[in-house]
Amino acid sequence: MTKTVQSERGRKMVTEQEVNKQKEFIQKVKELNNAKNLKYYILTMGCQLNENDSEKLCGMIEEMGYTITEQYQEADLVVFNTCCVRENAEDKLFGKLGELKRVKEQKGTIIAIGGCMMQEKHITDKIHESYPYTDIIFGTHTLYKFPEDLYKTILSKTKMQDVIDIDGEVYEGLPIKRTSNIKASVTIMYGCNNFCTYCIVPYVRGRERSRHPKDILEEVEQLAKQGYKEITLLGQNVNSYLIVEKWKEKGIDYQGINSFATLLRAINKIDGIERIRFVSPHPKDFTDDVISAIAECEKVCKLVHLPLQSGSTNVLKRMNRKYTKEQYLQLVEKMKKQIPNLTLSTDIIVGFAGETEEDFEDTLDVVRKVCFEQVYMFIYSRRVGTPGDKMPDQIPEEIKHKRFDRLKELVESQIESNNQKYVGTIQKVLVEGPSKNNPELLTGRTDSNKVVIFEGTSSLQDKIIELKIVSEHMWYLKGIIET
Repeated sequence: MTKTVQSERGRKMVTEQEVNKQKEFIQKVKELNNAKNLKYYILTMGCQLNENDSEKLCGMIEEMGYTITEQYQEADLVVFNTCCVRENAEDKLFGKLGELKRVKEQKGTIIAIGGCMMQEKHITDKIHESYPYTDIIFGTHTLYKFPEDLYKTILSKTKMQDVIDIDGEVYEGLPIKRTSNIKASVTIMYGCNNFCTYCIVPYVRGRERSRHPKDILEEVEQLAKQGYKEITLLGQNVNSYLIVEKWKEKGIDYQGINSFATLLRAINKIDGIERIRFVSPHPKDFTDDVISAIAECEKVCKLVHLPLQSGSTNVLKRMNRKYTKEQYLQLVEKMKKQIPNLTLSTDIIVGFAGETEEDFEDTLDVVRKVCFEQVYMFIYSRRVGTPGDKMPDQIPEEIKHKRFDRLKELVESQIESNNQKYVGTIQKVLVEGPSKNNPELLTGRTDSNKVVIFEGTSSLQDKIIELKIVSEHMWYLKGIIET
C-alpha cells in the first residue's frame, strides 16, 4: 500500500469520527428541543456551492428538531449563509442583522452567521462591534461543526466563533435536505488554486480539495434511487477535479476514475440520472479528454458554461486568468467542432481596474463572435484582501454602469435572435412545477437551460417530456404538448 493511499485512509477515519461526533451533538440538541415546536429561518446568499452548503445546514437543523419558516420574525433560530463575492452582499447582511435586533430582544432568537464572509476578519470585527447580539459565527471550513456550536450556545448561553484559516477537510455523511425532488447539486471539490486578482474565493474557501470518486458515485447513485433526474456537479474550479491530487501521475484511481473526464463518464453510466450539468469550470482546464467526454456522454448537457470575464488579453493578464482572447476563441471553435449542438453560457466582469475603452470593445467583440446562450454580467466590485483592490486606475462607477448597459443591450439582442431557433422545434423539458409568475401554467427547462412555460396537469411534474416550442419571449419560451 502506498503512503498516499495510507494517508487518504487515515484522513478519512478522522473525518468519519468527527461526523459521528457531530451526529451525537445533533441528538443532544434534539433532546433539548423535545416537544418545543421550534422554528428556523435560513437565508442563503451567493453561488450554488453556498446553496449546497445550506442544504447541509438545513439537514442538520431539521434533525435537531426545528421546522423551517419563511418568516424570520417567528424563528427561534436564524441562520445567514453568506457570500463575499460582491459588496452588496455585505450591505444585505448588515441590513438583515439590524432588522433582527428587536426580534432577538423579544423572542431570544439565536442568530448564527456562516459562509465565506465570516472568513474575512474585518467583517467579523464589525459584527462583534456593531451587532454584538449575534450568537454564532462559523466559517466555510467549520460548517460541519454547527450542531456542536449550537449545543454549546443553547446550554451555556455563550457566544461562539468557530472560524479557522487553514484549509478544511472533506466531511462525508452529513445530513442534507434537498430543495428539489428532481434536481440535485453534488459538490465534487472545494476551494480554488487560481487566485484571479478580482476574486476573494481562494482566501475564504482555501486550496483545492477533491472528494473521493467512491463518495461522489455513491451520492449520485442514491439520488438516482430517490428519483432525481438531473445532477449538477459543483466546484469552484470544477474541471480541475483530482488535478491537484495528480492521481493520473501517481497511478491511483477508483474504477478508472482519475480525472474530471473519467468522472463524467462514470456518472453518465448511472441508471436513472438523465441529465448531468457542471459549474463552474475554468477555460484553462478544458482539456481534450474533457471535451471528448462532453461530446460522447449522452446525459451530459451540451450547454457548457465557459467563463470569459473579459475579452481583452490585457485585462485577462491583470486578472491572472491564464489565457488570452485568442486562446479563448480557439477553445470555443474546438468545442463547437467536437460537441454536437453545443451552446455556451459565460460570466463577464465589466469595469475591472485599468479597463480601457479598447479593452471593453474587445469584450463586445468576443460576445458578438461567440453568441452566448446566456451571459451573467457583473459590474466589478472591489474586494478587500484581493490584488485587484490595490490596483491603480480603478474605473469610475459612472463609466462601469454605461459599459454594463452597452453589454446588456448587445446580449439581449443576441438572446432574442437565439430564441428564434427554438420556435417550431421539439424540445425535451424537465418539468419543475407551477410557474412562479402564473401558477396555472407549468414551467421546466430544456437541455440548454431555457425556461419553457406550458399548459399541463400536475401529474407531469418531475418528468422529462417533449414539448413543441411555439413562441419566444426573451427570458422564456412558450411550449405546447402535441397530441
